Amino acid sequence: MSAQRILDSIDKANRRQGDLPDFRPGDSVKVWAKIREGEKTRLQAFEGVCIRRTSRGARSTFTVRKISYGVGVERIFPDNSPNIEKVEVLARGRVHQARLYYLRDLSGKAARIKEREGGPSEQAVAAAAAPAGEEGAAPTGEPKEKIKGRGKRKRKKEAASASA
Repeated sequence: MSAQRILDSIDKANRRQGDLPDFRPGDSVKVWAKIREGEKTRLQAFEGVCIRRTSRGARSTFTVRKISYGVGVERIFPDNSPNIEKVEVLARGRVHQARLYYLRDLSGKAARIKEREGGPSEQAVAAAAAPAGEEGAAPTGEPKEKIKGRGKRKRKKEAASASA
């Protein structure tokens, strides 16, 4: 038996039984981690933005960053850790990089991440808007009309010319 096969078998044995939801860097997640205090065990939520994912088999990890009382806190979670109870995806972020370390230097509004289409909030809105009898129906909402570069001045001109 080759060394690679042995490593693969150990890797499979250490994998998580239940899968984590699909999320990427830029997504807002809430990680429910088990905390041991003496003989008692409790769940503690760590809510923040996923700034990194590494895929290395049983050693896969993800990093979550949050601001707590004005101080940036980052925590690295192994994907296959038995101490992770569950991971909830709160919002899907639209980013163009795989490592979001630049968020460390930003604060306030500058550190916001735009939401990606197809996030959990949009799915909930679409499900609520669907008629009760048609659960599997696709949302039929019209696309929003958004024109870039249209400031207040141009809109006022257009409104004035339309009313005249």
